[in-house]
Amino acid sequence: MGNVGERLRAFSTNRWLVFVAAMWLQSMAGIGYLFGAISPVVKAALGYNQRQVAALGVAKDLGDCVGFFAGSLSAVLPAWAMLLIGAAQNFLGYGWLWLIVTRQVSPLPLWLMCVLIFVGTNGETYFNTTALVTCIQNFPKSRGPTVGIMKGFAGLSSAILTQLYAVMHTPDHATLVFMVAVGPSLVAIGLMFIIRPVGGHRQVRPSDKNSFMFIYTICLLLASYLVGVMLVQDFMQLSDNMVNFLTVVLLILLILPIAIPVTLTLSSKTQHPTEEALLSEPSKGETSTSQEKEDQPEVILSEVEEQKPKDIDSLPPSERRKRIAELQTKLVQAAARGGVRIRRQPHRGENFTLMQALVKADFWLIWFSLLLGSGSGLTVIDNLGQMSQSVGFKDAHIFVSLISIWNFLGRVGGGYFSEIVVREHTYPRHIALAIAQMLMAVGHFLFAMAWPGMMYIGTFLVGLGYGAHWAIVPAAVSELFGVKHFGAMYNFLTVANPAGSLVFSGLIASNLYDYEAEKQAQQHHMAAVQSSRLLHNIGLFADGALKCEGSVCFCISSLIMSAFCVVGAGLSLLIVQRTKRVYSHLYRSVRT
Repeated sequence: MGNVGERLRAFSTNRWLVFVAAMWLQSMAGIGYLFGAISPVVKAALGYNQRQVAALGVAKDLGDCVGFFAGSLSAVLPAWAMLLIGAAQNFLGYGWLWLIVTRQVSPLPLWLMCVLIFVGTNGETYFNTTALVTCIQNFPKSRGPTVGIMKGFAGLSSAILTQLYAVMHTPDHATLVFMVAVGPSLVAIGLMFIIRPVGGHRQVRPSDKNSFMFIYTICLLLASYLVGVMLVQDFMQLSDNMVNFLTVVLLILLILPIAIPVTLTLSSKTQHPTEEALLSEPSKGETSTSQEKEDQPEVILSEVEEQKPKDIDSLPPSERRKRIAELQTKLVQAAARGGVRIRRQPHRGENFTLMQALVKADFWLIWFSLLLGSGSGLTVIDNLGQMSQSVGFKDAHIFVSLISIWNFLGRVGGGYFSEIVVREHTYPRHIALAIAQMLMAVGHFLFAMAWPGMMYIGTFLVGLGYGAHWAIVPAAVSELFGVKHFGAMYNFLTVANPAGSLVFSGLIASNLYDYEAEKQAQQHHMAAVQSSRLLHNIGLFADGALKCEGSVCFCISSLIMSAFCVVGAGLSLLIVQRTKRVYSHLYRSVRT
């Protein structure tokens, strides 16, 4: 009986259990990406025009990305409290929206509707922050894969929720709003005592690499399965029983990763104290932002870096460590005599506060690169319905689901390949981001050209590149500026998303769209002089908003976003150039 109790305790504190639970939370947490499916319901129920819907979209983007409170509270509140706050916000915002859409309560003024959308979507920032901070603390030596998988499942959640909605077999589209209000909140409450730091740096095992590969395999299966299901449902009329069966298979794929902590718990044996110590001992070349580094009251690494001879890096590893240790000892003795003053300002690779990071050029280069890349990608996500309709597609839901899947693969793949870059080549992660931004530039160009079939290819490239941002950037920031205040820095970085969307969507794409729509309206009005029925038949003013038809609607704005993605790639390459030496130091001994 005692053995069973020990097994259960080991299972409850296994970091892979926390990781899998965080995956489940994230698979329900990306509610912001469902706005494209929810907005037609709100628009029809409240009689909004397109500009009013766009205002709700801006409120959604702000709620999705402005997480200052979540970032600040993550340093003082336990994980369960963070998840409870997020669940309450999600339920309040979208629950009230559902009551309004179903006409159970009176509609609110537009500005209050924006507040509801903001509050509801802002709950996602508490889910994301808790999952990321917890898992990075539990997996400090696998930041790329950890961030990529966590953010990947958040991007995939719209496709998962859409498939779960299909099981309900209801023509009432307001039910989707109800799912958004209740689903993520219930999952967060159910998992809030599982997702927490469990001393993961002491649980490093040789099998971790195989465990990550199993998770990656599940991710690829999920993405492939959802693409197939979406295409089949789009081109064929399936029976209710078949839809139910496809959804059950989806749930099985989501549950499968629980096999990792179960297997590790059942196969674990009592370890010899020496073996336990070896497993928990950090690699000497790991980043100085780990918990072990935080607890060392030694000389700040930056002083050693500045005082060491230039040729010391070319020495053999054992001799290099010896020389650095001697130099560190001399600096400590000099500091004790007052001969040298040890600065307390951190250098890259150490723990920064948000205010300390804000005065660093590298932090702002990362922010502006993120603004240009992710902002243009979010503009496509928010306007995908109008983009597809303007080039002749009547139903945009297939592209909404597909870009969610490509977004997921971009996040998972970005984390995986950027980890190879830093681990095997000791090179900055941002080289992978520069490649992703060039892919996005090609995707935007294809949207502008609007050749046959380019909607599918453009959606793939932009979704893949956009997703890569949210795997690479958080991992890079945690390496360059530490994990102690990572929650605050991460939530500051996410502001780049709505800021970019405001510039590209609110100022550029929407104005150019309205300009072309008004031009077409004038042309149709001239033709309607001879036929009073023509204007009604073409549905030009359906839903109280002007509609633009043809590739001209988004041509110029797509070309502008393509050019800015190239600029973003240039900024990423500049970050690579500035941080090469830092990454060489952080991951040098991983290879030696």
